[in-house]
Amino acid sequence: MSAQPQLPVERDEAALIARITAGEKTLFHELIRPYERAVYLAAYSVLRNPADAEEVAQETLLKALTNLHQLRADDKFKGWLLQIAFNEARMRRRKDHKHLYEPLEDKEQGNDQGGFMPREFADWRDIPSEVLEKKEVRQAVAQALLTLSEKYRQVFLLRDVQHLSVEETSRVLGISKPAVKTQLLRARLQMRELLAPVFRKRWTDRLPFWKGRKPW
Repeated sequence: MSAQPQLPVERDEAALIARITAGEKTLFHELIRPYERAVYLAAYSVLRNPADAEEVAQETLLKALTNLHQLRADDKFKGWLLQIAFNEARMRRRKDHKHLYEPLEDKEQGNDQGGFMPREFADWRDIPSEVLEKKEVRQAVAQALLTLSEKYRQVFLLRDVQHLSVEETSRVLGISKPAVKTQLLRARLQMRELLAPVFRKRWTDRLPFWKGRKPW
């Protein structure tokens, strides 16, 4: 009789957090591993500087470990972690009094665009003759996102890139749920307009929100 396929084991984050707060600190890396990229992107969305974002990401993880016992039972770890990242990035920006940042075309960022794709774009099928074009699409999306104002950029990042719920996004950003919905709609409309010159018709036909349909 053939062996049954092994199903993936679902992470029990609550149990993992309980063990860490009880003293098993070595498990912290297992807890944060799925979210390291998300923390970096959150910091980068505020600072727009790779070196500063990397430092803030490290500070965020350290602060999360130190304050893990403060996580409430009804809070989701990912949202709580990203809230720390945004707060740390804003404090860094105020401390440094920086208003101008390096352009998006920084070489360090050019290698990672695949992890920056919102769901509407990541779902496209790979057509062999257009693989290079899809890479250019990824870069165009990332560039467009960083031209949004900060409030639109952050709500788009949390909802469409990190897939947080409206309620979680509201908690992370400290704004109302209606404000989340309004800002997300405006962010999506701005992204659509920013990307209009980039996509040929055969690409735009495959975008749900381009046709006026809601993909969410």
